[in-house]
Amino acid sequence: MEQERENNAQHFLDLIQKSRKGKFKIYIGMSAGVGKTYRMLQEAHTLLKKGIDVKIGYIETHARKETQELITGLPIIPRRTIFYKGKELEELDVQAIINLRPEVVIVDELAHSNIQGSKNEKRWQDVLEVLEAGINVISAVNIQHIESLNTVVKKITGVEVQERVPDNVIGMADEVVNIDLTAEELINRLKEGKIYAEDKIQMALTNFFKSDQILQLRELALKEVASQVVRKVEHEKPKNTNFRQDKLLACISSNDKTAKIVIRKTARLASYYNSKWMVLYVQTPKESSVRIPLAKQRYLINNLKLATQLGAEVIKKENGKITDAILEVVEQKQITTVCIGKPHFNLFKVILSSSIFNKLLNKLASSNVDLIILS
Repeated sequence: MEQERENNAQHFLDLIQKSRKGKFKIYIGMSAGVGKTYRMLQEAHTLLKKGIDVKIGYIETHARKETQELITGLPIIPRRTIFYKGKELEELDVQAIINLRPEVVIVDELAHSNIQGSKNEKRWQDVLEVLEAGINVISAVNIQHIESLNTVVKKITGVEVQERVPDNVIGMADEVVNIDLTAEELINRLKEGKIYAEDKIQMALTNFFKSDQILQLRELALKEVASQVVRKVEHEKPKNTNFRQDKLLACISSNDKTAKIVIRKTARLASYYNSKWMVLYVQTPKESSVRIPLAKQRYLINNLKLATQLGAEVIKKENGKITDAILEVVEQKQITTVCIGKPHFNLFKVILSSSIFNKLLNKLASSNVDLIILS
């Protein structure tokens, strides 16, 4: 009875805390120059006309004339000045925002990395603080900055994006809006000098702003926003207890590259199906803490940290028989889908012919558990 009272009290406390949090809106675009900042400023003017206390926390105009003109007439919270390596730099002033307590604050460049010495390493962490203080935030991010899409974006553009936002931060948004342009419209904007200065236009056309790349990034952005809508609907509708709740298990090794792919792709699947997911690393005797090379150990720790940031529960098991460890976790955690990396071709032939892999397949099949091999 006492436990029931505590649970009820905690549930009510959770509701109170949820209602105190600020609402979060994110504009997502396929690339720089689609008009995310412009739209945020337009919205700020609309809110101001309706009597809402809206302020600019941080806006990056990139010297775009149309965007700079829209700042006129909007209240701006001064940025925090930091001296770093002999230079005077500016960052979002989180404390000033919390002290002023506007109803809505505009914070651009969600994926931005703060200057060394700042309280938070990333701007998205600043935004979470502002939301916790009960202030509504409108922000923006490009699709290539979403953590689980990092590998996919690298394949499309040939560039590994360093500034990234965890998927669960995007998932916290109450509203996600896609700013969509056709490839032709975006390239025309670039050629007209509306995105970059004239001396950078040709380089941009040669490198990033290619029609095929833009089309692929556009598709990613549309899919991301669509999946966010599906998740919101799934979250808000009553749960039907007759349906089995999907649970995904990503199995990784100490292989850095393969582990990253498996983690990010499983995160995307879990996000799409609005499912819980876990990451399992089985430590065999030859990879014990005293035998595993330091470099491998460091990569492994970073990958487990990445999994946590993407919302996974991390499980580490010590077992000489990897298959047994996987099956044990599948049973304990009631896993519905197991995700593994695609092995090297020669190794794959060996595994397929081995009793170990057959045992895994047979056990999963008899338990009605799906197996996904991620390439």
